[in-house]
Amino acid sequence: MSGTMAARNKVVIAGYAHSQVERHSDQQLGSMAVDTARRAIADAGLDAVDGFVTGALFPTSGSHAAEDGISLVTANWLAEHLGINPRYAAGFQGFGQIPGSVTMAVNAVASGAADYVLLHRALHNPKGKYHENTMRDARGSQQWTVPQGYFGPLAMIALPYQEYIQRYGATREAMAQVLVEARKNGARLPWSHWYGQPLTAEEYLAAPFISDPICRYDCDIPVDGVAAFVFTTAERAKDLPNQPVYVSGFGMGAPVTRRTPVHWPLDDIMGVGEETARRLWESSGIGPGDVDLPQVYDGFSPFVYFWLECLGLCPKGEAHRFVLDGQIDSDRPGAIPALSSGGALGNGRMHGVPQMLECYLQLSGRAGERQRQGVNVGVACHSSPHFGGAVVYTNTPTRR
Repeated sequence: MSGTMAARNKVVIAGYAHSQVERHSDQQLGSMAVDTARRAIADAGLDAVDGFVTGALFPTSGSHAAEDGISLVTANWLAEHLGINPRYAAGFQGFGQIPGSVTMAVNAVASGAADYVLLHRALHNPKGKYHENTMRDARGSQQWTVPQGYFGPLAMIALPYQEYIQRYGATREAMAQVLVEARKNGARLPWSHWYGQPLTAEEYLAAPFISDPICRYDCDIPVDGVAAFVFTTAERAKDLPNQPVYVSGFGMGAPVTRRTPVHWPLDDIMGVGEETARRLWESSGIGPGDVDLPQVYDGFSPFVYFWLECLGLCPKGEAHRFVLDGQIDSDRPGAIPALSSGGALGNGRMHGVPQMLECYLQLSGRAGERQRQGVNVGVACHSSPHFGGAVVYTNTPTRR
């Protein structure tokens, strides 16, 4: 079956807005989402939109209530509180919250279900410990893992990272460079939780382990924050104020191998991730050599290695050496600026928003003092390569 994207370069991002990213905001999440949505709509030169999409997943394994407008914000809740009766409102269910939502926004605009679609992502950090859990018994597949302490996202990522270390000889000194790069770039962003707070390799290496080999700094920090983007057709965007950024293609995937929910073997991640990348290139009609701005997902630092290799930006098993050699240093000429957005590690747990935002800002020429020259094609990656996806963006609509 052909994976070519039928709506390639026919739907664009026309505007955006981003809240401050804070550990705990004084503003309720729903109120923050409404304010951010209004600013995004105005930024696109519009008075209103008629479509809403989001992925409203609340990414915690703790015992916290999922309450609309409080800990998450659905598409219908946002439409209602903006006073809009939408022609289209939908939520993506599954992993890869942002690429799934982008796919829905593009399809809604391309099909005519809505003329202007607002995509938002709202993240909440509840009071107390983020992953605090009151579970007293384990049922289903968890009965085989929880009693042994194998539970939650830390154990989930520690397993494949340990496999990677043993298979390819990766060192903590190499991973330290991932964190240095992410925090260096996040420290430059006024909206970031880590604004003005870079990290040294020595600080990383001195950090305590949480789930060996994962240490404190290998994990993004939970935050409160909202981002919103306005999608419309390329034709309508001609009458709007901002340089449009075209959606050129996307790829998503998920494993078919039966596993327990937190069992992520390295081969599963890489096998499905490579298939996701093939879908991405086929959908967009480009290849890794055409990408000026790859933005890899880094909710946990090992994802940086996995995405670099799955996308074909470096050989399999070589990402740790690639990084240690300075090949993702965004200040180094000729290097790949894979974390120029700061990512999740340099912003806070914004669930792939930094990657999407960096592609939009750079390709639309709106990155200010951080503007990179010669950037025409970007790729934003989200979640793990085998339980997420990626989107190709461009500012050259005639590209094939």
